[in-house]
Amino acid sequence: MSTGSPTDEERLARVALTRVLEPGDEIGGRWLRETGAVGVLRGLGGEEDRFPGVSTRRWQGLRARAAKARPQEDLEAARSVGARFVCPGDAEWPSSLDDLGDARPIGLWVRGRPSLRIWALRSVAVVGARACTQYGAHMAADLGAGLAERGWVVVSGGAYGVDGAAHRGALGAGGATVAVLACGVDRAYPRGHAELIGRIAEQGLVVGELPPGDHPTPSRFILRNRVIAALTRGTVVVEAAYRSGALATARGAHELGRFTMGVPGPATSGLSAGVHELLRGDGVLVTDAAEVVELVGDMGDLAPERRGPVVPRDLLAPGAARVLAALPARGRATAREVAAGAVTSVDDAVGRLYELQSLGFVERHGDGWQLTRQAFLSVFATGRES
Repeated sequence: MSTGSPTDEERLARVALTRVLEPGDEIGGRWLRETGAVGVLRGLGGEEDRFPGVSTRRWQGLRARAAKARPQEDLEAARSVGARFVCPGDAEWPSSLDDLGDARPIGLWVRGRPSLRIWALRSVAVVGARACTQYGAHMAADLGAGLAERGWVVVSGGAYGVDGAAHRGALGAGGATVAVLACGVDRAYPRGHAELIGRIAEQGLVVGELPPGDHPTPSRFILRNRVIAALTRGTVVVEAAYRSGALATARGAHELGRFTMGVPGPATSGLSAGVHELLRGDGVLVTDAAEVVELVGDMGDLAPERRGPVVPRDLLAPGAARVLAALPARGRATAREVAAGAVTSVDDAVGRLYELQSLGFVERHGDGWQLTRQAFLSVFATGRES
């Protein structure tokens, strides 16, 4: 869905329509695609027959909204808080939002200095439960900081819980973060995050579909999630119950061909149940920022290989390791018995045993060989098969 640069009249009409059409209105989106914003606004303000797809009652409601729209006043209110209006066709418009089809935003109100389009190119959504646990807050903050340190933009919804922790993690690392609100960008919602949203506006971007002063509703929160999903390369869910807006974001991301990821939690936690369900389906399990970047980043952005701590026996040559494994846990064995257990010659076994003796793994008592106490603890106390 591509458009040329919008004219001033088209832009002003789109500003007005953010007061008229609800976010994600696909019927209105079809009108915009077929008629253009100027044509839709004129149709709503004239005496022509109603557009297809709506009842007479809804048409009258839309007309009443259109009559009250004051786009110039909205633009002035946005400018007073350092915000601007970005719409399809603008250089700053993220083309990834066009994947939403007729449900794409009419335009976005953007508060902050950076370019939304540039930031969206390298962004990841981190979302999750509002009433998260301490573990969820820790993981979200760690992901936010880790992604920011790797040069990725952290996108979330500015809410309590996981959202706020992810934003703070990115800010604390001196990185980039975007809050996508379900209200006007001049409003702080929730109110308890007024300071946080102010910091995001100074250091990052605050974005929303609704015009200045407009308030959030439950449906607007759900519809806001599609913008988060479309804007980013992938979505990470940190703690979410079965019924969760965060899971809706992940499902939307999957439908748009984006990566969906989840951070596992305790199997007994209801706040992790939704994440685990996601991981049983299309989600990919991640535990830190490196694993997220490996999935959404460029070829070669690999997470480090995960393994336990290196112990001295891990450094042994294969032949020496086989001889060490042939020694009994208790008591002694002759060189011939060790050779049989290691499937090698007696001469080779004797040479390996002296090598192991010099390294402190075995000791000799007459014709017998046995493990030292240190080697016994290393080989058997931690599991010989490991």
